[in-house]
Amino acid sequence: MIKKNIIISLVIIVSTMTYCKRLENKNKIKELNEKTLVNAKSKASEALDFCRANNMNTDFCILIDMSIHSGLKRMILWDFNQEKVEASFLVSHGCGDAPWGLDLTKENPSFSNKDGSHCSSLGKYKIGERGYSNWGVNTKYLMHGLEASNRNALKRTIVFHSWEAVPDDEVYPSGTPEGWGCPAISNASFKIIDPKLRYSSRPVLMWIYN
Repeated sequence: MIKKNIIISLVIIVSTMTYCKRLENKNKIKELNEKTLVNAKSKASEALDFCRANNMNTDFCILIDMSIHSGLKRMILWDFNQEKVEASFLVSHGCGDAPWGLDLTKENPSFSNKDGSHCSSLGKYKIGERGYSNWGVNTKYLMHGLEASNRNALKRTIVFHSWEAVPDDEVYPSGTPEGWGCPAISNASFKIIDPKLRYSSRPVLMWIYN
């Protein structure tokens, strides 16, 4: 009888701990998603001014908040006209010195503009030519770095593409698999955003910030 009571007590303790952890994760996800939205709203006005000044698309842009855990949807498709988020996606960042394909830097990625660093680069980009990719849905877009922090993007072959390893839905507290610096999204996500980029009459801004 005593043994049975001990087992029941242990089950109750484990169940309670599991519930508390799930609740903690749920609250953290809500907090970080709200932070993503606040940060996007704060960047949107500057992004629109930049697009107007540089004859870029003023209907929408892509905002990527690298201060957010990679297991959350930190890539925002921002609608300038409606002043709101049109869609959001998981997006990978560069692994740096960590192993490729894991999520070891999901909370604290390193950034570099150096060739061979395997890091993502912060700054504003002009989405360029659409072409063939060996990854994902076999489509990529060149990325032209517009600032000192990302001017080596073309040299480093940093492109926007899809990757089978990237999930469609949030995976927090796990992170999105890390590549060699490209902002890669899931195949399904790429199919949503590709037509908007492909048929845009003017270059689209992608802004990666931290």
